[in-house]
Amino acid sequence: MSVQAKYQAVLNLGEELGAKNGGVTEENGVLKVTGTVHSAYEKNLIWDKIKAVGGANPTDIIADIAVETSDYYAKYTVVSGDTLGKISKHFFGEPGKYMQIFNANKGVLSNPDLIEVGQELVIPFEQ
Repeated sequence: MSVQAKYQAVLNLGEELGAKNGGVTEENGVLKVTGTVHSAYEKNLIWDKIKAVGGANPTDIIADIAVETSDYYAKYTVVSGDTLGKISKHFFGEPGKYMQIFNANKGVLSNPDLIEVGQELVIPFEQ
């Protein structure tokens, strides 16, 4: 199996995320991947996929993934059943950090208990 085939799930994820300026080359059994994604969250998703395929410290891939914005960690569109606590748990690992999301979205939200399906929220970097 080629190294590119091994990491095909990573390349597919990059495409799904709309990575730009992507490049893939294979030299001496090492896959070199470049590209730009929108946010740090998307970059982390790619690295998580790399580690899922190649282990914690893979030596057969070099990835240079840039991000377009450093103003926020991610953007998220509210779906039915969401609460800020649930969104906080997804991005930060704990629901109690929901006020960080609320404070970053005061232009969109007036109450942390009132969010609406379809609202696009900025997810700040965790503090």
